[in-house]
Amino acid sequence: MPNRTIKGLSTSRLNNLLAPLSVALVGGSPRDGSVGRAVLENIRKARFKGEFGLVNSRYAEICGIPAVTSVDKLPFVPELVVITAPASAIPGIIDQAGKRGTAGALIITAGLGHGPGSIAEITGQIAQKYGMRLIGPNCLGIMMPNANLNASFSAHMPGPGNLALISQSGAIAAGMVDWAAQRGVGFSGIVSIGDQLDIDISDLLDYFALDAKTRAILLYVEAIKDARKFMSAARAAARVKPVVVVKSGRMAQGAKAAATHTGALAGSDAVYDAAFRRAGILRVSDLRELFDCAETLGRVESPTGKRLAILTNGGGIGVLATDRLVELEGIPAPLTPDTRQKLDAVLPPTWSKSNPIDIIGDANAARYAAALEVLLADSGNDAVLVVNVQTAIASAEEIAIVVTELVKKYRERHRRWAKPVLAAWVGADQNIIDSLSSAGIPNYPTEDDAVRGFMHLVRHREVVDELAQVPPAMPDTFAPDVDKARQIVAAAMADGRRWLDPVEIKRLLETYDIDMVPTYAAADVEQAVEYAKEIFAQGATVVLKILSRDIIHKSDVGGVVLNLTKPDAVRMAAGGIMARAKQLRPDARISGVIVQAMVVKAKARELILGLADDPTFGTVVVFGRGGTAVEIINDKALALPPLDLKLARDLIERTRVSRLLRAYRDVPAVKEDAVAMVLVKLAQMAADIPEIRELDINPLLADETGVMAVDARIAVGQPEGKFAGSGPGNFAVRAYPSQWERHIEVKGAWRVFVRPIRPEDEPILHEFLHHVTAHDLRLRFFAPMKEFTHEFIARLTQLDYARAMAFIAFDEITHEMIGVVRIHSDALYESGEYAIMLRSDLKGRGLGWALMQLIIEYARSEGLSEISGDVLKENTVMLDMCRQLGFEVKPDPVEPDICNVRLDL
Repeated sequence: MPNRTIKGLSTSRLNNLLAPLSVALVGGSPRDGSVGRAVLENIRKARFKGEFGLVNSRYAEICGIPAVTSVDKLPFVPELVVITAPASAIPGIIDQAGKRGTAGALIITAGLGHGPGSIAEITGQIAQKYGMRLIGPNCLGIMMPNANLNASFSAHMPGPGNLALISQSGAIAAGMVDWAAQRGVGFSGIVSIGDQLDIDISDLLDYFALDAKTRAILLYVEAIKDARKFMSAARAAARVKPVVVVKSGRMAQGAKAAATHTGALAGSDAVYDAAFRRAGILRVSDLRELFDCAETLGRVESPTGKRLAILTNGGGIGVLATDRLVELEGIPAPLTPDTRQKLDAVLPPTWSKSNPIDIIGDANAARYAAALEVLLADSGNDAVLVVNVQTAIASAEEIAIVVTELVKKYRERHRRWAKPVLAAWVGADQNIIDSLSSAGIPNYPTEDDAVRGFMHLVRHREVVDELAQVPPAMPDTFAPDVDKARQIVAAAMADGRRWLDPVEIKRLLETYDIDMVPTYAAADVEQAVEYAKEIFAQGATVVLKILSRDIIHKSDVGGVVLNLTKPDAVRMAAGGIMARAKQLRPDARISGVIVQAMVVKAKARELILGLADDPTFGTVVVFGRGGTAVEIINDKALALPPLDLKLARDLIERTRVSRLLRAYRDVPAVKEDAVAMVLVKLAQMAADIPEIRELDINPLLADETGVMAVDARIAVGQPEGKFAGSGPGNFAVRAYPSQWERHIEVKGAWRVFVRPIRPEDEPILHEFLHHVTAHDLRLRFFAPMKEFTHEFIARLTQLDYARAMAFIAFDEITHEMIGVVRIHSDALYESGEYAIMLRSDLKGRGLGWALMQLIIEYARSEGLSEISGDVLKENTVMLDMCRQLGFEVKPDPVEPDICNVRLDL
């Protein structure tokens, strides 16, 4: 099986739309100021090199270009049809194009409507019938400089470059083009997606992730339609190149009033933030930052670290740059004695002697060059920022020219190992900006912008490293009683209740090994006294709380009384609690009181942990500082499940209260990973029991002995199943599919255990590859493979279980890994490309056949229509097995030493 490209991402049809060989414009107009005229002029100015045709039923020619009356009258079959015609005509146009075999359409027209019976729905159905892909409607269009195609009504056409922009806003796309024209920044493609009737952000992420001409991808997002598809595509893209997003609506409040503290904390934008973080996307707050990202990512590679050397002719601006660097968690590069000595030799005695390297206000081009050469040669920094404040003493333009020439020579000498050099020329003339830009030096109007640009590079490197980290293995002792937990929830739902009572909550948490204080439900005062006596006998005091399915926040009605020490006090308090509740909430159903042991832990931290339901991304895990003022303190962080210990630790570290979990003064540190394990358990509970709609534990007490839940609320209901496919329908990121773990028997009663691959399998896979011969590796990867890097293995082991799946096989006696089979489906979940590899010394024993049958079974369960692959002609064993399994085997039309294999499911 080859590793040449990942064909399973539905990018071939996108290629027909974004790099077409032929284009037809339907709706081109001679009228000035019309969209049809603007699009026609832009296509002409861009000098599209393929066949071009014009369709207009009212004009025989427009601007000297002959027109035909309909798509079926064109003398060629257009790969792409660009439509600016009225909305009512669009279904007919798509039907004509589909009959002729057109690959897709770009619908710029607005006003197609939404929902059942709309023109948009009818258009989509017609396109689907012919297998056509659609961009739009209601969009600016597309600009593909490398294809000389500008099918948009933008005022400018960007030059070719290595940035891709995917925008839900036509105005934002147009603004980026205008900015790029001023800064000399080029694009590999700009796509305005409009209403996303078919092709969406995820499809385009797939396309540009595999596009060799794209170095970084910029996104402007208003809302995500299919969160699971987006998470899969975004994570895959972020592994191979920077993905930067601006998301509008940051300050919008949540759409619904949440009943739990957890729900109140999980605001809509905070969930998007958690999703971007999980996917490895860099989020910026506004267009200015997006421009900074484009300036940086479009010109230089990420540095190996975050130590920045700042070279300046102004001490004040150098200090400002350093302040911003430290604030953004960068590191001012320290100067070694050797570097300081070399700078002493080329600079006047009055230079700053430290970083920022202030070479004094009269610094000329020669002084800048001498200092920069020393810093470029210094291994103690990872990047250099050159700052210039214009003076009447030295020419800022001459300094820019000398710096530019020096950086060019440095890059030629060091090629791919060259460290980034950034520039900030304050108040620079356009010719200085042009000089720096033409040399590929990211340049900014202020020191603040420049430092932010540097930190965007750093963040991308950190994101890639984090995505490739191997998570710690889960403790073998965690084995939840899922069946018992489901019975508890089912019983409450059968009773028509939305909220579990406190005793049910305690039982449910215990099934997942989460401790909760002793809890009893008393129907009346005397029963409360009897339960309290049991607690008193254990040497504890008692807390009473109102028991009512209608009163969620008990303290609001005076429904909590603490630290009761005698039966008479319990009797009086229980009666008072119920009386107050009836008075303040006469509509509430009062079932009695909750009786709990009073937990007194003077040095325990109060935390909140929970699950909330987001309309876009499904279940969300929330962590933060707990207590009654939880919303006011608002110290919280969110994450998308499933969680492992690494992700749980990261979630905790993003809060201020995390600092209190460490030891300080006479307070011992909280027991290691005790809190993180509860988060992992809650995420697993959400996967196992999607009927849990909201949950919060507040407070969870944490200290050196462990953790204990004091109070909790759990709401249940029918799961919505937001996401299609297997796995929890409430998870935007698929959970580990444990249902595919199985024991199989192959030839000679050989017992084999097969399960889905996990991120922590990286060391196992490394060891496995040592048992595969160089010949077999070449058959698998179509090229000699001398070494396997950590990054390479991480991509194989860290799957999203959505479009990619891999099963690894173990010998049940030796527990050694003996084989692996994988499949990668396209973005439409229609077809998948497979790969298989076995230990070379264990071939011929039936394992390959068993693994191929398993992957075929999996593909069928996912609803895929076919499995395909490429096999070297010399790999006769694999080709024979494919034929026996029912695969069709054909020679590759382009590469004569390869066979294409395909199984219709």
